[in-house]
Amino acid sequence: MRLNVPDDADEDEAAAIAAVIRAHVNADGDDDEETTDWNDRRWRFSGRVDSLQGRRIRTPAGAPDDAWSAAGRTERMPFR
Repeated sequence: MRLNVPDDADEDEAAAIAAVIRAHVNADGDDDEETTDWNDRRWRFSGRVDSLQGRRIRTPAGAPDDAWSAAGRTERMPFR
């Protein structure tokens, strides 16, 4: 996720904006990884790779279904 903070925001305002957005994103349901199938979670995983590594990948359906194993194989995943 890329966050654009207004140019005139001071450090405290920027931190508050980031905290609110992070809380909103986390409330989306990261806790339910156990109940959601990998087909749904792999799109979320692709978004995380994009935000953390700056690379847009396509997570194959056959990728490992646990995030730790999949994270170790991101270099092998095709770009989209």
